[in-house]
Amino acid sequence: MDKQAWQPLWKKLAWSGGSLAAGLSGQAVGAYILLFYVDVMGLPLSYFRWAMVIWAGWNAINDPLFGYLSDRTKTKWGRRIPYILWLSLPYALSFALVWYVPAAVVANPLYLFLYLVAVLFIYDTLFTVVVLNWTALFPEMYPSLGERSQVAAIRQVFGLVGTVIGLAVAPLLYGTIGWFKMGVIFAVIVAIGMYVSLLGSKERPETHGGEAMPLGPALKHTFGNRNFVTFVLLSFLLQLSFSILEATMPLYAKYVLLVPDAQVALLWAAVFGSALIVFFAWSWITNRLAPRKSIMLSTVLFGLGLIPFVFLRSFTSTLIALPFLGVGLAGLMMLVDILLSDVIDEDQLRTGTRREGMYFGVNGFVIRLGIAVQGWIIGAVLGLAGYVPGGGVAAQPASVAPALRLLMTWVPWIALVAALVVAYLHRLDGRRLAEVRKQVAELQSGRPAAS
Repeated sequence: MDKQAWQPLWKKLAWSGGSLAAGLSGQAVGAYILLFYVDVMGLPLSYFRWAMVIWAGWNAINDPLFGYLSDRTKTKWGRRIPYILWLSLPYALSFALVWYVPAAVVANPLYLFLYLVAVLFIYDTLFTVVVLNWTALFPEMYPSLGERSQVAAIRQVFGLVGTVIGLAVAPLLYGTIGWFKMGVIFAVIVAIGMYVSLLGSKERPETHGGEAMPLGPALKHTFGNRNFVTFVLLSFLLQLSFSILEATMPLYAKYVLLVPDAQVALLWAAVFGSALIVFFAWSWITNRLAPRKSIMLSTVLFGLGLIPFVFLRSFTSTLIALPFLGVGLAGLMMLVDILLSDVIDEDQLRTGTRREGMYFGVNGFVIRLGIAVQGWIIGAVLGLAGYVPGGGVAAQPASVAPALRLLMTWVPWIALVAALVVAYLHRLDGRRLAEVRKQVAELQSGRPAAS
């Protein structure tokens, strides 16, 4: 066990409430934005693909920008907490707005496209500011691997609850009370989760180091950090593989398994139920294998969990196979922020200042970029297969089912193989990682770091 005064458990639980909020809203949008606007509202696939491109373009600006501004914020309440305090409610309200489309807009594809772009712009801006600042507290509040692996497991349990609500409960709600009422209920949960997180949030100004850099040097040092470049490529590929899976799952259930929307909840429950069981096993594995080897192992297990989808044709067999997918997914969910925290520690030794906002901001862009690229890939594959938006099962050609199986297997596999290669190239591991942790601990304790 690391020799430090650990934060009380109740504060770790409270802070992790933000993961529930972020998981719920992020996964619901990632999984159902295509279904809602294309399959329900009838937006043409070409319009949807361009909406995803515009969304990705905005993320290329807003995530690093707001991360940079967060690092430079100075108030008597801290540099992260004020953003969470004042913008969590608008963030929750903007999420509800995503699922409300005025009747006059639905009748015109161009208006529907513009509306989708507008609500995504509002929602994603607020999501970025609030969740980025909440996430940026993680490496600052929990500097040791012991606490990071423990809290990462706790927060992923909360995140998993939010994910299950956003993915599995959503079909039960929008199928009975409608999409907008679902959005309102989820928005209330999002607001509660973020405000509860403040009870466990605490900034440590003594760890911040020197003055924040100007924007140009900040970007130069960020993208000049080789270990960050390999990390961010890894994060993108893993996010892409899972986001394709989560967006395809509702369509796979509807057009391949031929089950009603409500039964999608059982599919997600099978995945995340097994993930919930093994989170703390991954915490144990991480402490013994170190983060890089652990994320490579979880990537392999996640890829193996996709193999049954090449052959599955029934709802029952799919339900039996999905828990194996959750084992590898749990590791991926838990380990990404631990790897990034190590990169931030190394960066402090190089630059003399803590820059969690910039690093989590760029990674946040990568996460949403994965969702945007996912939308483009799915739209292109389904377009080539002749998918008819809003047409129902009877209107779909026979080529749609094979296309959906392709999206559930081969497309994620390509991303996962590339992720393994990038993880192998990540060099913040072993002796180098141990030295970084030692020097950061000395620096933050007030002792001069070893050269």
